[in-house]
Amino acid sequence: MKTNNKLIKQAKDKYRENLVRETIEDFKQRQLERKPIEAGWILNMNFLYGNQYCNISSMGDVEDYSKQYFWQEREVYNHISPIIETRISRLSQIRPKMSVVPSTNSEQDMSTAKVSKNLINAIYHKLNISDKIVNCTHFSEVCGTGFYKVYWDNKKGKKLASINNDEYIYEGDIAVDVVSPFEIFPDSNTHEDVDDCMSIIHAKSMHKDVVKQIWGIEELGEDIDVYSLDNISNAGGLGYSATTNKVISSVKHDQVLVIEKYVAPTVDYPDGRLIIVAGKTLVYDGKLPYVNREDGKRGFPFIKQVSLKTPNSFFGSSIIERIIPVQRSYNAVKNRKHEYLNRLSMGILTVEDGSVDYENLEEEGLCPGKVLVYRQGSNAPKIMDNGSIPTEFKEEEEKLLSEFSQISGISDFMSNNQISISNASGVALELLMEQDTNRLNITAEQIKFAIKSMAASILKLYKQFTTSSRIAKVIGKDGSIEMFYFQKSDISSDDIIFETESEIGETKAQKRSLIFELLNAGLLYNEDGKMSTRIKAKTLEMLGFGMWDTQYDLEELHMKKAGKEHLSLINTNNIDNALEIDNHNLHIDEHVAFMLSEEYSKAVKLNPEIQDKILKHIKEHKNFLKSEE
Repeated sequence: MKTNNKLIKQAKDKYRENLVRETIEDFKQRQLERKPIEAGWILNMNFLYGNQYCNISSMGDVEDYSKQYFWQEREVYNHISPIIETRISRLSQIRPKMSVVPSTNSEQDMSTAKVSKNLINAIYHKLNISDKIVNCTHFSEVCGTGFYKVYWDNKKGKKLASINNDEYIYEGDIAVDVVSPFEIFPDSNTHEDVDDCMSIIHAKSMHKDVVKQIWGIEELGEDIDVYSLDNISNAGGLGYSATTNKVISSVKHDQVLVIEKYVAPTVDYPDGRLIIVAGKTLVYDGKLPYVNREDGKRGFPFIKQVSLKTPNSFFGSSIIERIIPVQRSYNAVKNRKHEYLNRLSMGILTVEDGSVDYENLEEEGLCPGKVLVYRQGSNAPKIMDNGSIPTEFKEEEEKLLSEFSQISGISDFMSNNQISISNASGVALELLMEQDTNRLNITAEQIKFAIKSMAASILKLYKQFTTSSRIAKVIGKDGSIEMFYFQKSDISSDDIIFETESEIGETKAQKRSLIFELLNAGLLYNEDGKMSTRIKAKTLEMLGFGMWDTQYDLEELHMKKAGKEHLSLINTNNIDNALEIDNHNLHIDEHVAFMLSEEYSKAVKLNPEIQDKILKHIKEHKNFLKSEE
């Protein structure tokens, strides 16, 4: 019996060793296949940060090239950086409000859809998803692709129990990480979408102490190369040098390479497979942990965001790739122009052979007041006539500047808020702004698709892992914090839609201008020519003053109190008695508006007693009004 157990243990150990070896070999092969794409990313980063005198060698590495002559001008006139900053700034305005479509028209499904919507808003506020979107947009704009990893973290949430004094059991919660494209390795670079891949490897380096804390294993740390920025002196001109930022390979010590290999569901593995290797140790081998696809299927936890889609390619492309040739030409024109200016200002001295002391002239030049001695009988040295700067320099410079705008889709009007046409009409300006916005719409749609996919994944994971009632908080319309409870059964739909389309070309000034136009047209006033309290509060909120204006507004507080009474009536079949301090006219208007709503009609069908109770409550307000007369 002991012999059989020993053989079984040896077989398991052999299986684990083979699996670790195969996983590491697979990762190295994917690294090799992706090397040309990775070199392009590094080149993009170098040009963005200022190291623009480099290229990709025949070996596939990014190499710098030096000056050909000591007097050669090699300054960097970086137009790529402001273009990318402008694009990211405009794309960062994409913050669409999302809603959840109910599965059916039933009251229960409509109610659970509202819970799902509040849950999404609560998580986006709690995890600060806006900053994560900006970070991922940086990756997608520079490298062409960025990734979100939506997963369940068992170490988050409330403490439920303690195993001992040091270890606790938590309820777990959603976690969203922004993942660099350098860490993602698909099984083939020709797949266009994440779900098209048969497997995806997420490789990252962790400190050996972190690995021990997570998995309880001792792994020898090693040196792992990572990319970072450093200053180098590869720019400058005649008589001076300048430094630029360069993306270099630096070393992190005591690191362990962690490979997570996600395998899509197959016939042999209907729930998919996840293999985690830390260093040379297999720490997990099981099914995919997350039910995050349609019809309760398991899938990868990654969401891809690209700047520009590339056909038949997993990774997208960056606008920097298109601008690099223009940037190289622009640097060349500007530097040749300054070299010409150096010749004009410093001059080129022509002398007869043997007529002057060459070494003295080369060392000191023609300083002011210099006594120049030349051989008797020879011609005096003279400055060569270089003429003036050719107009072709200026023409080519202007052409290249216009090409920056044409290729990047970022015009001077978008980046500088200026336009050369001083007498342009408002319609012409609107057309220019619309053209600039349309160029960004392709990238904007990719970001919105990623946001929608992220929201759907969040709902699916809560539905999978929520075992008891949980509490969340959401910011109310007036800035107040509202708490709500939800259960697994409250998440019945993950069909996400956008309530409003976030227009990247619409500024705050434009929104305010539109509101003032509506006010001037009288569209926000009632039949008496007055603005209701509700419309006034909403208008101030849209202008940017609603938060503080409604904080202590009595009428707004009364409206909110009436709304809570409606919720209490629907949910608990109970409504509080009217109080003497109530604004009775306002409460009556709110209650009547509620009785005319569709929500009330559906609630009455389910519980006819609601009508008698709300009518009785309205009568109490009217009695208070009669007593005040």
